[in-house]
Amino acid sequence: MTVNAISSESLVESDLEKEAEVDHQLSISDGPSLSALKKEEEVTEGQNRVELDECEVRSILEAVLFVSHEPITVEKLVTVLDGVEKSQVVHMLRVMQEEYEQEGRGLRLSEVAGGFLLTSKPEYGTYMRRLGKVRSASKLSRSALETLAIIGYKQPITRLDIEKIRGVETSGVLRTLLDQKLVRIVGRQDVPGRPILYGTSKQFLQRFGLRDLRDLPPLKEIEDLGIPGTLDLPFDGERPSDEAALANGRIDLPA
Repeated sequence: MTVNAISSESLVESDLEKEAEVDHQLSISDGPSLSALKKEEEVTEGQNRVELDECEVRSILEAVLFVSHEPITVEKLVTVLDGVEKSQVVHMLRVMQEEYEQEGRGLRLSEVAGGFLLTSKPEYGTYMRRLGKVRSASKLSRSALETLAIIGYKQPITRLDIEKIRGVETSGVLRTLLDQKLVRIVGRQDVPGRPILYGTSKQFLQRFGLRDLRDLPPLKEIEDLGIPGTLDLPFDGERPSDEAALANGRIDLPA
Protein backbone atom coordinates (compact mmCIF):
# COMPACT_ATOMS: atom_id res chain seq x y z
CA MET A 1 0.00 0.00 0.00
CA THR A 2 1.36 3.42 -0.96
CA VAL A 3 1.83 6.34 1.39
CA ASN A 4 -0.86 8.29 -0.48
CA ALA A 5 -3.40 5.46 0.02
CA ILE A 6 -2.68 5.24 3.74
CA SER A 7 -2.99 9.00 4.02
CA SER A 8 -6.38 8.95 2.24
CA GLU A 9 -7.70 6.22 4.54
CA SER A 10 -6.58 8.18 7.59
CA LEU A 11 -8.37 11.27 6.34
CA VAL A 12 -11.61 9.30 5.76
CA GLU A 13 -11.45 7.76 9.25
CA SER A 14 -10.80 11.19 10.72
CA ASP A 15 -13.82 12.65 8.90
CA LEU A 16 -16.05 9.78 10.09
CA GLU A 17 -14.94 10.30 13.67
CA LYS A 18 -15.72 14.01 13.40
CA GLU A 19 -19.20 13.28 11.97
CA ALA A 20 -19.91 10.81 14.78
CA GLU A 21 -18.88 13.41 17.35
CA VAL A 22 -21.11 16.03 15.72
CA ASP A 23 -24.09 13.59 15.70
CA HIS A 24 -23.51 12.86 19.37
CA GLN A 25 -23.44 16.56 20.22
CA LEU A 26 -26.62 17.14 18.21
CA SER A 27 -28.43 14.31 19.99
CA ILE A 28 -27.51 15.89 23.32
CA SER A 29 -28.68 19.35 22.24
CA ASP A 30 -31.93 18.10 20.65
CA GLY A 31 -33.80 19.05 23.80
CA PRO A 32 -36.49 17.16 25.72
CA SER A 33 -38.20 14.05 24.38
CA LEU A 34 -41.64 14.08 22.75
CA SER A 35 -43.30 12.89 25.94
CA ALA A 36 -41.56 15.62 27.91
CA LEU A 37 -42.73 18.23 25.42
CA LYS A 38 -46.30 16.93 25.66
CA LYS A 39 -46.24 17.20 29.44
CA GLU A 40 -44.86 20.72 29.16
CA GLU A 41 -47.69 21.68 26.79
CA GLU A 42 -50.27 20.26 29.19
CA VAL A 43 -48.79 22.26 32.05
CA THR A 44 -48.74 25.42 29.93
CA GLU A 45 -52.33 24.85 28.86
CA GLY A 46 -53.37 24.42 32.47
CA GLN A 47 -51.57 27.63 33.43
CA ASN A 48 -53.23 29.53 30.57
CA ARG A 49 -56.72 28.25 31.46
CA VAL A 50 -58.81 31.16 32.70
CA GLU A 51 -61.06 30.70 35.70
CA LEU A 52 -64.56 31.83 34.72
CA ASP A 53 -67.03 33.32 37.16
CA GLU A 54 -70.77 32.62 36.97
CA CYS A 55 -71.46 35.76 34.96
CA GLU A 56 -68.89 34.79 32.32
CA VAL A 57 -70.16 31.20 32.17
CA ARG A 58 -73.69 32.49 31.59
CA SER A 59 -72.55 34.90 28.87
CA ILE A 60 -70.61 32.20 27.03
CA LEU A 61 -73.51 29.75 27.25
CA GLU A 62 -75.89 32.37 25.91
CA ALA A 63 -73.59 33.20 22.99
CA VAL A 64 -73.01 29.55 22.06
CA LEU A 65 -76.71 28.70 22.27
CA PHE A 66 -77.61 31.80 20.26
CA VAL A 67 -75.57 30.76 17.22
CA SER A 68 -76.75 27.14 17.22
CA HIS A 69 -79.80 26.07 15.23
CA GLU A 70 -79.80 22.62 16.82
CA PRO A 71 -80.09 21.52 20.47
CA ILE A 72 -76.68 21.33 22.18
CA THR A 73 -76.05 18.61 24.75
CA VAL A 74 -74.71 19.39 28.22
CA GLU A 75 -71.63 17.30 27.41
CA LYS A 76 -70.88 19.47 24.38
CA LEU A 77 -71.29 22.64 26.41
CA VAL A 78 -68.91 21.29 29.06
CA THR A 79 -66.36 20.67 26.30
CA VAL A 80 -66.76 24.23 25.03
CA LEU A 81 -66.41 25.64 28.54
CA ASP A 82 -63.13 23.86 29.14
CA GLY A 83 -62.44 23.68 32.85
CA VAL A 84 -66.02 24.29 34.04
CA GLU A 85 -67.66 21.46 35.97
CA LYS A 86 -70.72 19.77 34.47
CA SER A 87 -72.75 20.50 37.61
CA GLN A 88 -72.01 24.22 37.24
CA VAL A 89 -73.07 24.18 33.58
CA VAL A 90 -76.34 22.41 34.42
CA HIS A 91 -77.01 24.85 37.28
CA MET A 92 -76.45 27.86 35.05
CA LEU A 93 -78.71 26.43 32.33
CA ARG A 94 -81.51 26.07 34.90
CA VAL A 95 -80.95 29.63 36.08
CA MET A 96 -81.11 30.86 32.50
CA GLN A 97 -84.34 28.93 31.88
CA GLU A 98 -85.97 30.65 34.86
CA GLU A 99 -84.73 34.07 33.75
CA TYR A 100 -86.05 33.65 30.21
CA GLU A 101 -89.48 32.59 31.49
CA GLN A 102 -89.95 35.92 33.22
CA GLU A 103 -92.35 38.44 31.73
CA GLY A 104 -90.83 40.90 29.34
CA ARG A 105 -88.35 38.43 27.87
CA GLY A 106 -88.61 37.55 24.19
CA LEU A 107 -86.50 34.41 24.33
CA ARG A 108 -86.88 31.00 25.91
CA LEU A 109 -84.40 28.23 26.66
CA SER A 110 -85.98 24.87 25.89
CA GLU A 111 -84.69 21.42 26.75
CA VAL A 112 -85.49 19.35 23.66
CA ALA A 113 -84.11 16.32 21.82
CA GLY A 114 -81.50 15.64 24.47
CA GLY A 115 -80.07 19.15 24.48
CA PHE A 116 -80.79 22.84 24.98
CA LEU A 117 -82.11 25.20 22.31
CA LEU A 118 -82.49 28.98 22.50
CA THR A 119 -85.50 30.33 20.57
CA SER A 120 -87.89 33.24 20.61
CA LYS A 121 -91.11 32.73 22.56
CA PRO A 122 -94.08 31.26 20.63
CA GLU A 123 -96.35 34.23 21.37
CA TYR A 124 -94.09 36.41 19.25
CA GLY A 125 -94.22 34.07 16.24
CA THR A 126 -96.49 36.45 14.31
CA TYR A 127 -93.85 39.18 14.41
CA MET A 128 -91.13 36.75 13.40
CA ARG A 129 -93.13 35.73 10.35
CA ARG A 130 -93.68 39.38 9.42
CA LEU A 131 -89.94 39.64 9.16
CA GLY A 132 -90.21 37.13 6.35
CA LYS A 133 -87.23 35.06 7.43
CA VAL A 134 -88.99 32.39 9.48
CA ARG A 135 -89.86 29.24 7.56
CA SER A 136 -92.94 27.52 8.94
CA ALA A 137 -92.91 23.77 9.11
CA SER A 138 -95.17 21.95 6.69
CA LYS A 139 -98.53 21.16 8.21
CA LEU A 140 -99.18 17.48 8.80
CA SER A 141 -102.42 15.86 7.72
CA ARG A 142 -104.60 14.03 10.21
CA SER A 143 -103.52 10.67 8.76
CA ALA A 144 -99.87 11.68 9.13
CA LEU A 145 -100.45 12.70 12.75
CA GLU A 146 -102.21 9.42 13.52
CA THR A 147 -99.39 7.44 11.92
CA LEU A 148 -96.74 9.48 13.71
CA ALA A 149 -98.52 8.98 17.04
CA ILE A 150 -98.67 5.22 16.54
CA ILE A 151 -94.97 5.07 15.66
CA GLY A 152 -94.13 7.28 18.64
CA TYR A 153 -95.76 4.90 21.11
CA LYS A 154 -95.19 1.54 19.44
CA GLN A 155 -91.70 1.92 17.93
CA PRO A 156 -89.99 0.05 16.51
CA ILE A 157 -92.93 -0.95 14.33
CA THR A 158 -93.45 -2.24 10.78
CA ARG A 159 -95.67 -0.72 8.11
CA LEU A 160 -98.01 -3.72 8.22
CA ASP A 161 -98.50 -3.34 11.97
CA ILE A 162 -99.29 0.36 11.49
CA GLU A 163 -101.84 -0.52 8.81
CA LYS A 164 -103.46 -3.11 11.09
CA ILE A 165 -104.00 -0.39 13.69
CA ARG A 166 -105.17 2.31 11.28
CA GLY A 167 -107.06 0.00 8.94
CA VAL A 168 -105.77 1.74 5.82
CA GLU A 169 -102.69 1.69 3.59
CA THR A 170 -99.90 3.95 4.89
CA SER A 171 -97.06 3.84 2.34
CA GLY A 172 -97.64 7.41 1.17
CA VAL A 173 -97.95 8.75 4.70
CA LEU A 174 -94.75 7.01 5.76
CA ARG A 175 -92.92 8.51 2.79
CA THR A 176 -94.09 11.99 3.84
CA LEU A 177 -92.89 11.45 7.42
CA LEU A 178 -89.55 10.12 6.16
CA ASP A 179 -89.13 13.09 3.81
CA GLN A 180 -89.75 15.48 6.71
CA LYS A 181 -87.25 13.49 8.80
CA LEU A 182 -89.79 12.96 11.58
CA VAL A 183 -89.53 9.19 11.14
CA ARG A 184 -86.47 7.08 10.39
CA ILE A 185 -85.70 3.47 9.52
CA VAL A 186 -84.26 1.80 12.62
CA GLY A 187 -83.71 -1.74 11.33
CA ARG A 188 -85.51 -4.84 10.13
CA GLN A 189 -87.73 -7.28 11.98
CA ASP A 190 -86.22 -10.74 12.40
CA VAL A 191 -89.05 -12.60 10.66
CA PRO A 192 -89.47 -14.02 7.13
CA GLY A 193 -89.26 -11.18 4.63
CA ARG A 194 -87.42 -9.00 7.17
CA PRO A 195 -89.83 -6.02 7.01
CA ILE A 196 -88.48 -2.55 7.75
CA LEU A 197 -88.88 -1.18 11.28
CA TYR A 198 -89.73 2.49 11.78
CA GLY A 199 -89.06 4.80 14.71
CA THR A 200 -89.14 8.50 15.47
CA SER A 201 -86.15 10.78 14.95
CA LYS A 202 -84.35 13.54 16.82
CA GLN A 203 -86.22 16.03 14.61
CA PHE A 204 -89.48 14.55 15.93
CA LEU A 205 -88.44 15.40 19.49
CA GLN A 206 -87.29 18.88 18.49
CA ARG A 207 -90.38 19.70 16.46
CA PHE A 208 -92.77 18.83 19.27
CA GLY A 209 -90.70 20.16 22.15
CA LEU A 210 -89.89 16.81 23.80
CA ARG A 211 -86.69 16.14 25.73
CA ASP A 212 -86.95 12.42 24.96
CA LEU A 213 -89.62 9.77 24.37
CA ARG A 214 -90.35 9.63 28.09
CA ASP A 215 -91.93 13.07 27.69
CA LEU A 216 -94.70 11.61 25.54
CA PRO A 217 -98.01 11.95 27.41
CA PRO A 218 -99.06 8.69 29.10
CA LEU A 219 -101.41 6.59 27.02
CA LYS A 220 -103.70 4.10 28.73
CA GLU A 221 -104.08 0.70 27.13
CA ILE A 222 -100.89 1.34 25.16
CA GLU A 223 -100.57 -2.35 24.33
CA ASP A 224 -103.86 -2.18 22.41
CA LEU A 225 -103.73 0.94 20.26
CA GLY A 226 -106.43 -0.51 18.03
CA ILE A 227 -109.20 0.15 20.54
CA PRO A 228 -111.25 3.38 20.49
CA GLY A 229 -109.58 6.20 22.34
CA THR A 230 -107.96 9.58 22.09
CA LEU A 231 -104.30 10.45 22.07
CA ASP A 232 -103.15 13.68 23.67
CA LEU A 233 -100.06 14.99 21.89
CA PRO A 234 -98.68 18.48 21.30
CA PHE A 235 -99.24 18.13 17.56
CA ASP A 236 -100.04 21.32 15.70
CA GLY A 237 -97.51 20.95 12.90
CA GLU A 238 -95.22 23.70 14.20
CA ARG A 239 -91.68 23.58 15.56
CA PRO A 240 -90.36 25.45 18.60
CA SER A 241 -87.60 26.79 16.34
CA ASP A 242 -90.32 28.38 14.18
CA GLU A 243 -91.44 30.36 17.25
CA ALA A 244 -94.85 28.64 17.24
CA ALA A 245 -96.86 27.51 20.21
CA LEU A 246 -97.20 23.77 20.80
CA ALA A 247 -100.93 23.57 21.34
CA ASN A 248 -102.32 20.37 22.82
CA GLY A 249 -104.34 18.64 20.12
CA ARG A 250 -106.47 15.53 20.39
CA ILE A 251 -106.02 12.77 17.85
CA ASP A 252 -108.72 10.13 17.70
CA LEU A 253 -107.26 6.70 17.13
CA PRO A 254 -109.25 4.42 14.84
CA ALA A 255 -111.28 1.60 16.35
